Amino acid sequence: MTLTSDQMTASGLPAEFADLEPFAAWILETQDARYAHRLASSMDEMQALYDTMMPRLPAVIAYCDQFPIDDLPDAAHRLMLLAYSLIQASFPVEAWKQARVPDSGAAAISCIREPLV
Repeated sequence: MTLTSDQMTASGLPAEFADLEPFAAWILETQDARYAHRLASSMDEMQALYDTMMPRLPAVIAYCDQFPIDDLPDAAHRLMLLAYSLIQASFPVEAWKQARVPDSGAAAISCIREPLV
């Protein structure tokens, strides 16, 4: 299923998720890019992503579940990437109240291989 330009937002999300458009900078292809974005973001930015995305997550999952995971249309793929960013921001918001893992010093996470999804 290919969406037309009037069925998508400027960032390529499905139109029914236009309320997520302010978070388009979080639509990132790799875990490393999402982690770097998290570290570069303020807690206010992560809290805004969390507060907006969390109630929409069931609808995001339902939308993406319409398609085979190995053949997602671009709009669904971009929506899935945004959900991945929510995952990346959720623990700092829910538990740590900071972007970095507490007491981790200069340690960093680097993904050797991306999931096949």
